[in-house]
Parts: sequence; structure tokens; C-alpha cells
Amino acid sequence: MFHEKVVPLPPPAPVASVQGTLALDLATRPDDAWPPPLATVHALGLRERRKVEAWAHRFAQAAVEIAGGDRPVSQLLRWTTPEVYQDLARRAQLVRVAAARDVHSGRVQQVRPHVESVHACWLSDRVAEVSVRARHGHRSRAVAIRFEKRQDRWLAVALEFA
Repeated sequence: MFHEKVVPLPPPAPVASVQGTLALDLATRPDDAWPPPLATVHALGLRERRKVEAWAHRFAQAAVEIAGGDRPVSQLLRWTTPEVYQDLARRAQLVRVAAARDVHSGRVQQVRPHVESVHACWLSDRVAEVSVRARHGHRSRAVAIRFEKRQDRWLAVALEFA
């Protein structure tokens, strides 16, 4: 026979109606407050747009191959700012060290990354922001690149891998 003291449980707490969801304020807002202001998108001629997007595709392909250690970073020296160039060089070096291989001994990775899609948003006729989806084997990776036209040449001024 047990002679223990029984401890009563507290009453259950009420369950909120938004449990498991985001509590969003769906009330109507004045037209001047919603949606928040975004960057103005610049219209560009179809011919020029396609030309720059094709160039951005080739640049992105080279960038993901450099980041994967399969291509020398010097190939993009002319089309990058010093900060972007140094970041690409650092990424390539880290991959080579991780793979414990010399640059000239062959491929660093077994599967070469492949750019699947490129989408550009034109902020002006001299500034484009590009989103890239690159496939590496069975995985996909996002890359964001900001290009600015300087002295009649497109330069990558920002490059982010996700």
C-alpha cells in the first residue's frame, strides 16, 4: 500500500486561435502605407536585356566553377571588383584545402556545378541584380549578383552564395 501525497495538476490553459500559425494583422491599410515602397524597376529593351542576361549566365557559370575549385579565379579578374575577386579566391582556396588536392592535379569535385536559371531585375540601365539557381549534383544553390556598368563594362560589385 502506497502512502504518497497526491499532487493535483493545474487546470489546462486555454488554446489561442492562432496556435501554430503566424499572427498576421490582416486589417486593411491605407493605400499610401501598403505595400511598402520597393526599388523602382527599370524597363530595358528586349535585345539589350537578353544580351546582358546571357553574359550574366556565363559569368555565373564561371563563378560557381571558381567557388567549386574547378576554374582559376583569374578568369574573372576583369569583371569583378577587388572585394568580389578576393571573396571568390578565398572560397576556391577553402574548397581546395578541404579536398586536399593541388590545383593542377585534376578536378577538385566529382560533379561540376551547372547554372540552371538566371533572372535579372534592372534597377537602371547601368545596374542589374541577378538571381541564379545553380545545380550541383542533386542539390541546388542560390547565387545573387549585383552588376554595375562602369566605363562601358559590366562589373560584379556584390556576390552572395546561399
